[in-house]
Amino acid sequence: MKTLLKDLYDCFYTPPELPAQKKEIEECHQALIEVLEKPERRLVLQIIDAKDRIVEDTSIDSFISGFELAWRLSMELNQHEKERSVSRCTAKRLGALSMSRKEEAK
Repeated sequence: MKTLLKDLYDCFYTPPELPAQKKEIEECHQALIEVLEKPERRLVLQIIDAKDRIVEDTSIDSFISGFELAWRLSMELNQHEKERSVSRCTAKRLGALSMSRKEEAK
């Protein structure tokens, strides 16, 4: 089920462009390249990659949670409609029964 929801996420979610933020990230990355040695740069990039994975996982989880909420609301509304329909039919039937009893009493 999670795979299907992930596929729906991939199909329907379009991440925002965020050009200003991307430019800032690139500028900071270049500044780090200039002042850090390779091992430190690698460590910083690992931190950034891990943070990116957290953001992506959170986004997917949020989409799935919203989808599940919508599904539950849909099921609840469907059940409510069925109950209303049954109660209307019951009320009509009871009305028809009371009418026939009135006619029998005459």
